[in-house]
Amino acid sequence: METNILKSIFNKFDHNANYVSHSELSSGHINDTFIVKTDGNNNYILQRINHTIFTDVPGLVNNKVLTSNHIRSKYPNSTKSELDKSVLSFVKPKNTDFYYHLENGNFWNVMIFIDNSITHELVKDKKIAYEGGKLLGEFLNLTSDFDSNLLIDVIPKFHNMSFRFTQYSAAKNNASKTRLKEVEKYIQIVAGLKEEMHILQHLKEEGKIPVRVTHNDTKISNSLFNKDNKGICMIDTDTVMPGIIHYDFGDAIRTICNTAVEDEKDLTKVEFNLDYYNAYKKGFLEKTKDSLTSLELKYLPLAAKTMIFIMALRFLTDYLNNDIYYKTKYEAHNFDRAKNQFKLIENFSEKLAI
Repeated sequence: METNILKSIFNKFDHNANYVSHSELSSGHINDTFIVKTDGNNNYILQRINHTIFTDVPGLVNNKVLTSNHIRSKYPNSTKSELDKSVLSFVKPKNTDFYYHLENGNFWNVMIFIDNSITHELVKDKKIAYEGGKLLGEFLNLTSDFDSNLLIDVIPKFHNMSFRFTQYSAAKNNASKTRLKEVEKYIQIVAGLKEEMHILQHLKEEGKIPVRVTHNDTKISNSLFNKDNKGICMIDTDTVMPGIIHYDFGDAIRTICNTAVEDEKDLTKVEFNLDYYNAYKKGFLEKTKDSLTSLELKYLPLAAKTMIFIMALRFLTDYLNNDIYYKTKYEAHNFDRAKNQFKLIENFSEKLAI
């Protein structure tokens, strides 16, 4: 993006700082995100929210701000400066109460960048997995008394398995013969797992598993660490909304326990790391075990398998739809992502006998 345009948008927000430079973060699938360096006490994250995917941007940003403010309220003895280093802090545009700004049809929001922080695209040791588990557990603890009814469904039916199968079936019906032929093997795998992959949804619909405030995008890159790999906080809260803890735990395991990046083409590199699973689960349960029901605990392993599967299905669906949802870098990118996740399911099932 041209510097003058981005600088102009950044200056619409009430941060009391002067733009110096910016760089783009490229790890996200959906939004465009920039780090803005300034001459003030803080640097900032400037994010363009994809309003094609997120159709209610004001509601989305309200979810983020409400959740962040609730977490910040848990630390009444901390100063604003201290909280800005450990909890997400949003900056309002000038002369408005809203935490977003509309510029030529695009929505933007600004957060204070937590300096001396890092993220990981891939977990490389058990310490990071353990710290990641504690971070998610703490996020769920801090929001456990927050009324999830105050939040909108940012993406309705986001983790609804029946809905994802409906999308998948429609994509199959409209897909080109070439792509259908390419994915034939995986169509059979999906059919074989369909019944098992609906178990958690049925438990939720029957009220046997409670609905809570959930993050809904808990890949390891959305956990923020300091330079010593101690957890700071969960970030990228665009999809905070009502859900069940299995969505969060399962999606975290999906990324933490994959020995390769999610678009690795060489499937021999894709394995499920059981040590990381146990480390993450240990950290997670240290923060949550006293608040989870016995049924929630029982289905944590199935949560991991289910969330790996739902991402495999979504990548496969998008490939059959000619890549209309996720950002892609080459023609078969979504298919490579799908194959990667299906391989992870296979290895997971072998190691946990599930």
